[in-house]
Amino acid sequence: MDIGSKIRAIRNRKKITIAQMCEETGLSKGFISNVENNHTSPSISTLQTIAAFLKVPLPYLLLEKDEHMKVIRKNEREVTTSKEFDLKVEHLASRGGLAVRLVEFPPGASTGGRNAHEGEECHLVLKGKVLAEQGEDSYIMEEGDTFSWCASVPHYVKNIGDDIASVLIAVYTEGSE
Repeated sequence: MDIGSKIRAIRNRKKITIAQMCEETGLSKGFISNVENNHTSPSISTLQTIAAFLKVPLPYLLLEKDEHMKVIRKNEREVTTSKEFDLKVEHLASRGGLAVRLVEFPPGASTGGRNAHEGEECHLVLKGKVLAEQGEDSYIMEEGDTFSWCASVPHYVKNIGDDIASVLIAVYTEGSE
């Protein structure tokens, strides 16, 4: 865990000197230097003092590098297309077992036959009109409508409108990365 480097980076970004930090926290210059260089591990109480002074939540200081916010710019998104089903899938974000995708269905396009896989799905129809089916359930969904299901039961989505349909999908699969 690299707490010291994180503290130094925050302090430098906020243009705070070690002397200012010492004066406000009551910690010695040598101690803060040792913390920032990862030569000593401060107690939780001391970390709370430092976090409060830096105006950052204590848990933020404890995050591992791979636990920090991940940003994917619009022009950096992974995009896959399915020639078989004529779908465009933009992979927007993922964290742990959660993945968020934007799927564009041209008129008449569908997810193919009823498919099933592990996990849970939640959908938001951003534009267009789609038919959503799972088991014996069948619904026509339009802009602003939402639906969700257990993905292990065969399901199917088809654009039944005259224009492109866009559906935001959140998929959760336990234990996935």
